[in-house]
Parts: sequence; C-alpha cells; structure tokens
Amino acid sequence: MTILTFTLIMILGAFLAGFIGSLSGLGGGIIIIPLLTIILGVDIHYAIGAALVSVIATSSGSAAAYVKEGITNMRMGIFLEIATTIGAVCGALLSTIAPTSFIAVLFGLTLIFSAINSLRKKEEHIVLESSPLAKKLKLDGTYPSHDGEVIKYGTKNVIGGFSMMGVAGMMSGLLGIGSGAFKVIAMDNIMRVPFKVSTTTSNFMMGVTAMASSVIYIQKGYIEPGICMPVVIGVLFGAMAGAKILVRTNPKKLRIFFACLIFVLAINMIYNGLNGKI
Repeated sequence: MTILTFTLIMILGAFLAGFIGSLSGLGGGIIIIPLLTIILGVDIHYAIGAALVSVIATSSGSAAAYVKEGITNMRMGIFLEIATTIGAVCGALLSTIAPTSFIAVLFGLTLIFSAINSLRKKEEHIVLESSPLAKKLKLDGTYPSHDGEVIKYGTKNVIGGFSMMGVAGMMSGLLGIGSGAFKVIAMDNIMRVPFKVSTTTSNFMMGVTAMASSVIYIQKGYIEPGICMPVVIGVLFGAMAGAKILVRTNPKKLRIFFACLIFVLAINMIYNGLNGKI
C-alpha cells in the first residue's frame, strides 16, 4: 500500500468516524481506533494517539458553541477536570506498559458499555437544592430552555461524581477516547445535573482530558503527524456533516443503528485482543 493510498483511506475512514460519532453522540474515537488497528494494521498505541488528537480538535470546536449559548457549567467542568486530568495521566502511563491485547479487550468492553448507555432513556431531572459541599464550591447554575426560559438547578454527591470523573479520565488516557459516557454518568446519574448541562459540560471537558493524556503519548513518541493530520481533517468534516444530517433525521433510530454497529466493532476488538492479533 502506498503512502497516498494509506492517507486517503485514513481521511475517508476518519470522515465516517466523525460522521457516525456526531450522529450517535459517542464520538469519533471509538470508530477510529478499530479502523486503524484492525483494517490498516496500525499499532494500537499510535491509533490511540491519533484518536486523542481528534478528540481535542472536535471538542474544542463544539464546546465553544455550547459555552456561548450558556449551557455549559464551566465552573463545574474546571473543578471536575482536576480528577479527569489526574486519571488521564495515570491511564496514559498505564497504556504504555499494558499489553496491547489487554487494551484491545478493555476497549471492546468500553464500546459495549458506551453503546448501551447511548440507548438508555434520558429523562431530564432538576435538583433545586444543592448539597452543602456543592454550595460551598458554587457548582449550581442555570441554563436556557428551548423556549428561552432560564432554568435554575443544583447538584448533589460531589465526592461521588469527582471519583467517577477520575475513572473517566483514566479510561480516556488508557483507550484514547473522550469517555463521554463515563463523564455523563458522573454528572447526570451521580451529581443529578440536568442531562443537557451534563452532556455539554462533558464535551467541554473532553478536550482538556485528551490534552493531558496526549502529553504522555507525545513523550513516548506515539503521536505520529502522518497519522494524526489525516484523522483530524476527516473527523472534523465528518462531524460537521453529521451535525447537519442529525437535524433532519430521527436520532432514536440512528442511535439504535449505530449502537448495533459499535457492538459489532466491540466484539471484533475483543476477539482480536484475546487471540493476540492486535
């Protein structure tokens, strides 16, 4: 395979990854890593490095819009980033010594978890009274509803959410994904933050988390420009195309279809990991 052919395949694959990630809400990294490792035979460490760079690019672009709209809780995001950054660095260090087969199996299991989480029914819940620690840290906030009304909300169980964020960061650094599913669980299920706020704040945090772990990958030489640049270009254009399509389609049906696709990729990753093919 020539370099030009390899690059074109990466751009096209990354475009599809960004497109699918945007429509499913699961991010492009979960498609990029199987694409690079299984189809193109790239070492999983270099694939994770490329996925992290793509997460930084896509998160930076979309997070700005959510912050401008006033939905993202920046104070909460910055506070929880302490846990995710520490976890991301630990995960990145662990990935450099962990067997590639172990990473592949863990990645596959994480894909299954993310696919199932994307299908669960998401109900909006508003907690009006914050816990004492949340009040002290001023983690409550407001966000605009679809009709322009300003909705106030509080938060609970700060310590539990902070701990879960550490796990999310570790999974991000270890597997090269945004770990949005874990971040949303920490804010939505544990801290009782409204789903709209938790998803946008999670998006805001993803780029910072990926940046922290990518430093370790750069030091280890796993950030290869020849792989990262085509991936970033493809993912960005794919995510923009997916966002336009999402407005005109039924998101529930799309999530079901892409959850099934991701489940197949997960089984493939687990199979190849157990058989030592990755």
